[in-house]
Amino acid sequence: MSLTIEAFLKHLHIYRAPLVFNPWRDYAPGLDIGPEAPQIRAANLQRYLELRRRAHYLFIAEGLGYQGGHFSGMAMTSERILLGHHPEVRPEEVLGEGWEYRRTSNPASPLLKGTQRALGFNEPTATVMWGCLHREHLGIFDAVLWNIFPFHPYKKEGLLTNRTPDGNELNVGIVYAKQLLELLPDAQVVAIGQKAAQTLEKYRIPCDCVPHPSMGGANKFKAAVAGLFRRG
Repeated sequence: MSLTIEAFLKHLHIYRAPLVFNPWRDYAPGLDIGPEAPQIRAANLQRYLELRRRAHYLFIAEGLGYQGGHFSGMAMTSERILLGHHPEVRPEEVLGEGWEYRRTSNPASPLLKGTQRALGFNEPTATVMWGCLHREHLGIFDAVLWNIFPFHPYKKEGLLTNRTPDGNELNVGIVYAKQLLELLPDAQVVAIGQKAAQTLEKYRIPCDCVPHPSMGGANKFKAAVAGLFRRG
């Protein structure tokens, strides 16, 4: 029997580990809007994947971030994009028409800054990535964004931090990546950054590689993605 999106989501849901937030299972009192937050994020991811069953590109970075997938439920996708605050991208390009677009971060939390309270969390990588997909007219539902470790690894200081996934976490994450490839048999894998590329190659997953847009690499990233699409 072939893998289904529902089975994939159930596999994601059961994972738990220290210093790791599972956005589709875990609820953070005070930071989340309520106990329904994991269900909202899981529904987002299911809708996201259902709309992209025939995607031709699978972009994979290393770990989920607190400003992106932690609260949206989708890799390299921020709440601010879903709420219509991206300068170019409409929410419908993410989850289609007729979807109930909701934030899951609590605007009343004292841990959030003023703009985060008003507009939701914003991830620079997500902003650049979605803007690039939009400008290249790839096709709204022709690319899937993912992380080798699909959960949010954080530091002891708290949930609003990021840390690099360790070797054991990458060993866990690659299982999910391979399952996602099973769901997307037509997808060309594109690693975002050399670290992601080296990890995928270690596990014998063929991939192209584009520079990571963080740390001043946005223009190189945009040029590499544009070249990839035109070549493909």
